[in-house]
Amino acid sequence: MKTLLKNGTVLDYASSTNEKLDILIEDDKIVKIEKDIKEIADKTIDCTNLYIMPGMIDMHCHLREPGFEHKETIETGSKSAVKGGFTTICPMPNTKPTPDNEETLKLIIQRGKEVNLCNVYPFASVTKGEKGEELVNFKELLDAGAIGFSDDGMPVENAKMIRDAMIEVNKMGSFVSEHCEEKSVSAGAINEGEVAEKLNVAGVLPEAEEIMAARDIVIAETNNLHTHICHISTKTSVNMIRDAKKRGVKVTCETCPHYYFFTQDEVLESGTNAKMNPPLRTKEDREAIIKGLQDGTIDSIITDHAPHAEEEKANELSKAPNGIIGFETALAATITALVDKQKISYLDMVRLMSYGPAKVLNIDRGEIKEGAVADITIFNPEIEYVYTKEMIVSKSKNTPFIGKKLKGQVEYTIVGGRVVYQKS
Repeated sequence: MKTLLKNGTVLDYASSTNEKLDILIEDDKIVKIEKDIKEIADKTIDCTNLYIMPGMIDMHCHLREPGFEHKETIETGSKSAVKGGFTTICPMPNTKPTPDNEETLKLIIQRGKEVNLCNVYPFASVTKGEKGEELVNFKELLDAGAIGFSDDGMPVENAKMIRDAMIEVNKMGSFVSEHCEEKSVSAGAINEGEVAEKLNVAGVLPEAEEIMAARDIVIAETNNLHTHICHISTKTSVNMIRDAKKRGVKVTCETCPHYYFFTQDEVLESGTNAKMNPPLRTKEDREAIIKGLQDGTIDSIITDHAPHAEEEKANELSKAPNGIIGFETALAATITALVDKQKISYLDMVRLMSYGPAKVLNIDRGEIKEGAVADITIFNPEIEYVYTKEMIVSKSKNTPFIGKKLKGQVEYTIVGGRVVYQKS
């Protein structure tokens, strides 16, 4: 099966490519990248006025299956992901049961293969049941297909335990992705500050994230280990990670579109649909996140796609669960808030959404080159629209992007040479 992509602008960070080229795909591989390919193909896609980038990789999301299928399933989550242009997604292990054992992890992997829309590479937990009491069998889980280890949603509070985990996992060529939250200062609904005071709810101190991030940086530096810090949201976190990287510490990190699109003020408009952990922060924090994206401090953009049923989010602010969906708005939010405002270039966007996460995960993805697996995202950079609830494919609808004007939309998602999504 040959597929020819004609007349599109190819974006590839690794080769600094940003030009009009044709791409010929045979079966699951890219076999030719040239101007004006004449070869006859089984399928030709006219990409005039469209941009072609390596398939986007979300190295931090939640698919809820097994155990919370009323929020999302691997099937509905995968459909949402490919609509958003993601070809690879890495679900976190806060499911029920937890993938702290070979059987549960393989169930998730197998289900992803059955759905057969995008690559589903799950994280296994660091501790059994994410309880922070006993480490999992790392080798067994790596052999079973774990992409990495995380207790996301639940920080590993015991410093010796996380140190032991990081040392053992690094020896095996993998890494721990840390949800940084010091529980003693994290009790609250939204960010500590003016909005929390106005709404008369308890605030989450920024130190909750920063204290734990500092701890993991210390462990990484002292022991020459790789650590990955999840969804950073504060100026201090950015500054600490930047300084650590300058010293040669093997620390990588990620952030989410909501931290550079919104501030805590969005809670006043969207209520619980703007409640997540860590919470939306101040304008100063938002500007620091953007600076971290610009200068390479932040390695990847992730969605932290966190579906919740409408009745759950209908609770009052202090009781509603944390999290918003994000697969279907990530690309457009990035174009709207960053590229269109000339904060970053399209090649920077590819670095953050394709190339960077592939490097952190150590997978052979994130580039458009001859011989590479044909995981490709094709998007229209100019289309503008107001995002509506009716557009959402995810099983859950909890997002503050509803009603927002966005720019950029995915036209095709190709996984292993197969068109798995086409805009209708």
